[in-house]
Amino acid sequence: MAETGSMKKLRGGEKEPTLIEMSPKTDESSGDGVAVLTGYRMKWLAGEDNNGHGCLPSSATASHLPGIPETLSTRESSCLISSMQGIWRKRVLFLKCRCRIEKRPQSKDSIFFRDGIRRIDFVLSYVDDPTKDGEKKAERRKEFEINLQKAGLELETEGKNESDDGKTYFLKIHSPWDVLATYAEVLKIKVPFKESDIPSDSETPLSWLFKPFKLPPEVMYPEPDYFTSPFEKNKPGFFLIEDKDTVFPPSTRNRIVPILSTEEGKKKLGIKRLLNNGSYTTAFPLHDCRYWKKARDQNCENERFTLYRSWARFMCFYKEQPLNLIRKYYGEKIGIYFAWLGFYTEMLFYAALVGLICFCYGASTYSDNVWSQEICSVDIGGEIVMCPLCDRKCGYWKLNTTCESSFQSHLFDNVGTLFFAMFMGIWVTMFLEFWKRRQARLEYEWDLVDFEEEQQQLQLRPEYETKCTRRRMNPVTQELEPFLPLTSKCARFCLSGATVVFWIALIIACIIAVIAYRLAVYAAFASIMKENQTQDLQLVGSLITPQLATSVTASCLNFVVIMILNILYERVAIWITDMEIPKTHLEYENRLTMKMFLFQFVNYYSSCFYVAFFKGKFVGYPGNYTYMFGVLRNEECDPGGCLIELTTQLLIVMAGKQIWGNIQEALVPWLKNWWGSRKARNHPEGLYTRWEQDHDLQCLGQLGLFYEYLEMVIQFGFITLFVASFPLAPLLALCNNILEVRVDAWKFTTQFRRPVAAKAHSIGAWQEILNGVAILSVVTNAFIVAFTSDMIPRLVYYYAYHPGTENSMEGYINSSLSIFSIPQFKPHNMPEDGESPSWFNSSIITSCRYRDYRYPPGHEKEYEHTMQFWHVLAAKMAFIIIMEHVVFMVKFFVAWMIPDVPNDVKARVKREKYLTQEYLHNYEIEMLKKQLGENSSSSTDRHEVLSEVI
Repeated sequence: MAETGSMKKLRGGEKEPTLIEMSPKTDESSGDGVAVLTGYRMKWLAGEDNNGHGCLPSSATASHLPGIPETLSTRESSCLISSMQGIWRKRVLFLKCRCRIEKRPQSKDSIFFRDGIRRIDFVLSYVDDPTKDGEKKAERRKEFEINLQKAGLELETEGKNESDDGKTYFLKIHSPWDVLATYAEVLKIKVPFKESDIPSDSETPLSWLFKPFKLPPEVMYPEPDYFTSPFEKNKPGFFLIEDKDTVFPPSTRNRIVPILSTEEGKKKLGIKRLLNNGSYTTAFPLHDCRYWKKARDQNCENERFTLYRSWARFMCFYKEQPLNLIRKYYGEKIGIYFAWLGFYTEMLFYAALVGLICFCYGASTYSDNVWSQEICSVDIGGEIVMCPLCDRKCGYWKLNTTCESSFQSHLFDNVGTLFFAMFMGIWVTMFLEFWKRRQARLEYEWDLVDFEEEQQQLQLRPEYETKCTRRRMNPVTQELEPFLPLTSKCARFCLSGATVVFWIALIIACIIAVIAYRLAVYAAFASIMKENQTQDLQLVGSLITPQLATSVTASCLNFVVIMILNILYERVAIWITDMEIPKTHLEYENRLTMKMFLFQFVNYYSSCFYVAFFKGKFVGYPGNYTYMFGVLRNEECDPGGCLIELTTQLLIVMAGKQIWGNIQEALVPWLKNWWGSRKARNHPEGLYTRWEQDHDLQCLGQLGLFYEYLEMVIQFGFITLFVASFPLAPLLALCNNILEVRVDAWKFTTQFRRPVAAKAHSIGAWQEILNGVAILSVVTNAFIVAFTSDMIPRLVYYYAYHPGTENSMEGYINSSLSIFSIPQFKPHNMPEDGESPSWFNSSIITSCRYRDYRYPPGHEKEYEHTMQFWHVLAAKMAFIIIMEHVVFMVKFFVAWMIPDVPNDVKARVKREKYLTQEYLHNYEIEMLKKQLGENSSSSTDRHEVLSEVI
């Protein structure tokens, strides 16, 4: 917009010598408020506001008030308004708002410049800084914006008086065609050159069954299927370009702007550096509309609205995901995350189904297991006196008091457990192999076949350049670049490693503290619950035992400790990763990934490892118990086994984490946005601008997807490492993930600013982590079945030690319990007076039973392990070796049988490369013929002119 003469003078620092008098008449639309503006206008034209301070206007677009001359621009009128006080300021602000609504033809809820033509590709915001650094920030901003304009970008500024808070400036950036075309060629962005002639997959005969789960084709496939080729600016006729404004989607446009904003020159004024030093407060691309309704502008794609309606609502939980639209709107990196999460959820359905069948098998044979019947029998379990489970505070007890827990243990500890453990070892391989195929298909469909890590990921981090003061010559670019000396790098790595080891040791210390809690409170629970005092509790009273009460409370305490350590270590991990000064963003993310996963692996799984592989394994026997720290006696497993305690631990930690995670993901950003936009949420559309709406949303951050992946990978560990103890874990994970997909979709669509699109052809380092967890899961499940479950001892008894001629489980309980002579108890092991139940008579009952395979008192090998113990141990080791080898063989065979890339994808890639070469060859020939034709025609014209002259 052209500047007026007065504006030019004011911009040059001169005061206008004349005063423009305003008419004292009152406008019909403005009332009598405008007449009072004259005095303020006179002061302002002298270059002063109401307080005598300088007030210089800018060349912003006019937004006039009724009765104010047309020579006033937005900055002029805003400065005039800011100088007013009291009721007149409120009156003029009201008139200004009404003018914006009634007289401005274009809505402020728009993704275009004021001309309504040029699209806003990126937005920067900043505020005035009254401190000394404010001038430096302003200079940096000015130089940065000049550099952007030199690069060909077009800028438009919204003054702070146009913003809702009256403090924030917004710089809108538009990338014209020439800039987009240039950098599209540099980044090798693929553009369609021919519509695909490969027929789509034909529908299966039962496709109608899946129709309720399908989305409309226009949502699933927002763009036709094309053959694409890397864009070349000098060959526009080769590509299918109907409209230059739409050939590159918004996700591509907003990816190019930050690349143009990287550091150049000696002053290093890149956008990331300017964000770090506070010159700009935020930088983000715009959502295309409000999520709950379409934009008024017909040129707006309304993709955010479509995503919300068809994807981000929980009522769509049974629908497929519009992956192509997600990729188009958010970019490939976010698209690949949701593709992986959706595929993982689909595969969980099969694991959950088999796990549910195994659980139903255990429930159907609930009352048929002989060993539980023997425990509950008055004649067998009611006559077996068990040795005290703790020193001094625990008395003797009868085996039939564990009747309920024995039956509960059978729900998970049965033959189905063995089958399910082997099935999950194969399932995890199928999941990883089929995901590779799905990923390969997405790579082709999303033009990532020849993908290379782009500049955004491989460029030097601003922190690296700032902290690395030394320079050396790059042999490739022949330019000086910063580097970190080897001695400094080693020192930083050593400090980082020591910090990680310290925190892992802290986790182990916390686990030991929880174990000490279990040992200490068990005696208390046993003392409180003696004589069946819990029978007074309705419904659950008969189910509560000292073992169960100890296990549940310890699991809850452990979960609280886990969450606290997570919060603390997250900050520590980021700090030590920053201290290492990784060179690129990709390197930074990979290092943080390994640190966080290693810590969370130990944090979440250590308590489950303790219950599965250590509890009850190093107890000793009556008269010779082992103690922790020489004080606390190691706890024993329930006569029904430790598997039910592992199930309880897994259920509490896994379910608690999922519930807490979903609440935190959904509630925290919603509360922050609600509080941040509380003043502006009721503004009409014409006043609450699109950039202000997005500015009030939460920022996803560079590590936004990192935490999403981490959450899912930890869950993957729960359902694979310990699934033999809890077949319903995949079902629990499936229910969580159905909700997780929609919570994440809702969060991305409604609560976060639109992130800068980024390319990614895989899930990155997480793929290797999943492979490692999958291999480890085979080992852990084999050990759980062998050492935590009672499956192997039962099978050994059934085939080798059963009485009689026919295989039977009768007598198993008696065979699995050893005998100890009560008079041989040491004084500190004996129960205190009054701790034993009233039915116990020491003169009649001279022995007690304990869980082990040892010779009875009076035997020549008294209290040594029997031959049955060694047979059981040999069977356990043999089972581990056989199961691991069988599962690994099947895993490798399945991985070998299933190719990573589907055959049809290979054919499509080859055909696309062939067509690209053929079409490029034909195009160049046509252009050459055209050029030769023009040259020959111009030569003929010259000959004709010469002949006429002659």
